[in-house]
Amino acid sequence: MRTLAELPHPDFKITIFSMNQKFIIKFEQGGLEQTYKIAESDITDGVNGIFQLIDDDFTKAINATFQEMRSAFIATYNRHE
Repeated sequence: MRTLAELPHPDFKITIFSMNQKFIIKFEQGGLEQTYKIAESDITDGVNGIFQLIDDDFTKAINATFQEMRSAFIATYNRHE
């Protein structure tokens, strides 16, 4: 896996990788992560096409998913404490 770029964001770390003819976009926030894989052939402008995908609407959805993930983990942790 080859790291292509790291994008600054105030809420999470964004890293773009290339592996097996796929772009991998990884979002990390604390101990949680979300990963999206996209075939390189589906993106016309290479890594710049990936940058265009990561817009405000997408990052808001990513942030909401992190909140849901965190809530689910805390709830299950508290049930088994």
